[in-house]
Amino acid sequence: MEDPRKCRHLCVDMQRMFAEDTPWNVPWMERVREPVATLAAARAAETIFTRFIPPKRADDTQGTWSEYYRKWPMMTREILGDGMVDILPELRALVPPAIVFDKPIYSPWLDGRLHNFLQKQEVTTLVISGGETDVCVMAAVLGAVDLGYSIILLRDAICSTSDQTHDASLQVFGSRFSTQIKIDTVRNVLDWWR
Repeated sequence: MEDPRKCRHLCVDMQRMFAEDTPWNVPWMERVREPVATLAAARAAETIFTRFIPPKRADDTQGTWSEYYRKWPMMTREILGDGMVDILPELRALVPPAIVFDKPIYSPWLDGRLHNFLQKQEVTTLVISGGETDVCVMAAVLGAVDLGYSIILLRDAICSTSDQTHDASLQVFGSRFSTQIKIDTVRNVLDWWR
């Protein structure tokens, strides 16, 4: 069960490269900025921001990631610039006490650092916000389920570029994972977490 004393806010990839004028712009991000920032500011010491960090160059990756960045060379750090991978300014202002975890892939779990960090703090519940619902948020949620965390997914603080896959993802999370994932709102979570 969700435990407010052993809870952290995991904010997935609320970054400039998704909010600003790039090929990966997520228009919805503008709608969820305020609820995400409200929760993060209220619980800054319990907030962890992830950042999806593209490689410097496409050749710095392997497997299908090389093909991926050959398709999106303008999103490598060599062209995009390092500043664009940072979290949104209103979130950056909360670090510290909030912290940032970088990841080169969709999932924040693969290298074990985040899970080890949370386990040392005896965290059992994750409140998840960010983008995109059907890509990096999905990877974060499914990995957290596999690791045994109780999940509270914030319907008013997640976003996608696709209404259809966002809605379908919420349907899957709510129906197929109903014992592991609760879907709620920022306001309700703030009340619960007092």
